[in-house]
Amino acid sequence: MYTLLISIPDSNMTDSQAKNGATQSNPPLAYSAEEWSKIETVLLDMDGTLLDLHFDNYFWLQFMPIKYAELFGIENEEAHKVLKQASEETLGTLNWYCLDYWSERLNMPVAALKQDIVEKIQYRPYVKDFLEMLKQQGKRAVIVTNAHRDSVNLKMANTGLDQLVDRIISSHDYQEPKESQAFWQHLQQDEPFDLENTLLIDDSQAVLASAKKWGFKHLLTIFHPDSQKAPNTDSEHPGIHHFNELLHEERLDDQELEKDDKK
Repeated sequence: MYTLLISIPDSNMTDSQAKNGATQSNPPLAYSAEEWSKIETVLLDMDGTLLDLHFDNYFWLQFMPIKYAELFGIENEEAHKVLKQASEETLGTLNWYCLDYWSERLNMPVAALKQDIVEKIQYRPYVKDFLEMLKQQGKRAVIVTNAHRDSVNLKMANTGLDQLVDRIISSHDYQEPKESQAFWQHLQQDEPFDLENTLLIDDSQAVLASAKKWGFKHLLTIFHPDSQKAPNTDSEHPGIHHFNELLHEERLDDQELEKDDKK
């Protein structure tokens, strides 16, 4: 049985300490049992929250420039510059996340190319434990992602994540990114939720800022979205390194222990 514990890790804490469940010496920011009992819906980002962002960072920052350079016969450095400029031009818009847009703009089969590195699609630590806790407690778990549906389908096929949540919603379904207020309006109409008892967990500061503007009361960020990069605790929102910081296993009472001993 699990209860929720949310802490803001010390900025001096190493990742290995966070991974082992270490917390800062100051009292953590936590939901009391009464407060957590009021949470009915948990909205979850996918890349960088449930799944390791290393796959996406590697694909766009290393793999794609190499493929682009090979295709157009240019140096890798020039390919990096081209992709960086294109990324900066579309940042924060739906096109930034749209595989159809990038396939057309770069004249490359982007979705198909992702198949070449599927082994890098991995869960972030303790995600399955957290989702199991939500299921046990009868809370609704909904993925809300900016990822294109082709990317979502690829990741579901390689992780089975869709079997662990109640629903998956892509911002492409609404033609609005999560950075836009229009996204939350569409979401609330399509997947009704109460701002007072809904928790949003996302690694994007821009998305969390948009959600806060919409009126969310419960927001949580991820400090270590990419396993191959150093964590970053520079956030306006409370957060965690890994999902074990949200899990606190309660000790069984003597009666339950006695019952287990007889099995």
